[in-house]
Amino acid sequence: MTVVLDASVALKWFLADAAGEDHPAQALGLLGQVASGEVRLLQPPHFVAEVAAVLARLKPQQALDDMLDLLDIEFETADDPGIYARALELAIRHQHHVFDTLYHAVALETPGAEFITADGRYFKKARSEGRIRLLATV
Repeated sequence: MTVVLDASVALKWFLADAAGEDHPAQALGLLGQVASGEVRLLQPPHFVAEVAAVLARLKPQQALDDMLDLLDIEFETADDPGIYARALELAIRHQHHVFDTLYHAVALETPGAEFITADGRYFKKARSEGRIRLLATV
């Protein structure tokens, strides 16, 4: 099984104990599946930078260690030109930021892949595109 996880899911790995974080158990469960090889993780090129940017803001003292832990997780990067074209189409159609639509585009352009997000706002806009799931349902 191939999954694309956006930063909203990955950040829960590092903020699981933070007040107000919804569904950290589901996010950590996915991480366990990636670690065991049960799930293949496929990400757009900006994944690490986006997670690191939020960690720097929310956990500056721990951000470097967390980013290094993130880099230890096995994942592949997808940067085919078709992914960027699809992300741009999604961004325009749903009036949403390209950095967010890139995750969905990776899933849509990869046979059998599924995009998992904790971003309910984007999910509501783009669920009709398919191959997208809310973290809460995992």
